[in-house]
Amino acid sequence: MAIFEPVGPHRWQPTPLAAGPFAGLQGGAVASLLTAEVEALAEQRQWGTAIASSAWFLRPTPMTVLRTGLSVVTEGGRVSVIDNTLWPDGEDQPCATVRVTLSRERAVEVPGFAEPASEAADPTRFPVRTRRAAHGRPWFMDAMEARAGDGVAWFRMNQAVIDGAGSPSNVPLSSVLGPADWTHGIARPFQDVVADPNPNLTVQLFRRPEGRWVGIRAQAKWRPAGGLGAGSGVLLDINGEIGRVSMSVILVPFPGPKPEFAAGPVPASN
Repeated sequence: MAIFEPVGPHRWQPTPLAAGPFAGLQGGAVASLLTAEVEALAEQRQWGTAIASSAWFLRPTPMTVLRTGLSVVTEGGRVSVIDNTLWPDGEDQPCATVRVTLSRERAVEVPGFAEPASEAADPTRFPVRTRRAAHGRPWFMDAMEARAGDGVAWFRMNQAVIDGAGSPSNVPLSSVLGPADWTHGIARPFQDVVADPNPNLTVQLFRRPEGRWVGIRAQAKWRPAGGLGAGSGVLLDINGEIGRVSMSVILVPFPGPKPEFAAGPVPASN
């Protein structure tokens, strides 16, 4: 079962695995849906491979039927740019939008260049990390396996975002966005004292991950006096670096009683 199920052209029903820790959907799930829909059309439209996605979370996305609308900013040549926006079905005010950059890959010979050799990482040697949602029900974190060690948080998606966007042997950018959305929560300077939603999320890849594990070497900075922060990180697969992630952070009080969490990386909450 995919995290989002189609209920008509450009209409999607989120499953409980799309939920955030408080109310509505997790931002990483929303960004993944919008990007995955673009990637599902990429081969047909000859857009190439998705190499970057920038998402803006405009307001909380409810657990209801959602509709999306794609808009081509530019296509043709080597680079295409596609926007995709999401609304609750029957409403006019959008909840989120993404801009996806795609490129047709082309080998370029660089004399003297050699790929750096590295020993493949084994995330399974680190302990499993879990976190319960404040509402106590299934949520987006349950759609992936999480482990952490040696300064890296590792995630492996165990559910497809939507059917038809990538495969286990051809991991799409949309499968990286969900793990990447946890970045500022992994490295938050203080645990469980405020909520820290990110109003945006940007991921850039210079190669697709090999295998389903995505690692994040994260850092986060807070400025409580202004209620602001930023998160960023290096993205990895088991063979090394694949790209970067960054987001802004808005500090707000916890909505209701502070939740109790199991030990492990602390994901962000959109």
